[in-house]
Amino acid sequence: MLARRVPMKMHEFTIIASGMNPNDDEFENRFFEAGCSDATIAYQKGLSILEFTREAKNFSHAIISAFENVQKAGAKVERFEPDHLVSLSDIAARSGMSRAAISLYAKGERGRAFPVPVARITTESPLWDWVEVSRWLQMNEKLSADVVLEARMLKDANMIAGTHAIRPDQFSRELQDRIRAYEAA
Repeated sequence: MLARRVPMKMHEFTIIASGMNPNDDEFENRFFEAGCSDATIAYQKGLSILEFTREAKNFSHAIISAFENVQKAGAKVERFEPDHLVSLSDIAARSGMSRAAISLYAKGERGRAFPVPVARITTESPLWDWVEVSRWLQMNEKLSADVVLEARMLKDANMIAGTHAIRPDQFSRELQDRIRAYEAA
């Protein structure tokens, strides 16, 4: 009996990491040898920035394997991007909709119950939680459920990665537990 081959997809995300010296002659080689050959690597303000285009059967496998590879290189994962806090322009770009349409939703002039900002509520540049916004857009048939799931995974991955000295196996287990919990809901 032949095993069924799961089709692989490309997944894009960024890992911000610390603990590596870009002046070390082996800086990029350490990432490459640890399995990050599918990342563009930059160094800025004391942090390594790895922009991944990772082939994996699903998004969770992509971010978990990248986390493990970055840790294996000797770096500490600080966070994943894109961030869950978004402006109206970010929402428009991520959803493929116009900024004007998103503004109408946010003002309550189109659609009902658009999420309220979660940060900078009293200023002219409020920020929304992308998980809440993507869920609202999905419920209003503007985004796929996969986009909402990826948004939740990245937000959870950042919460877990923020735990000091987390081992790759702990990261993987914790993220998989959270994914199972919201897939069951």
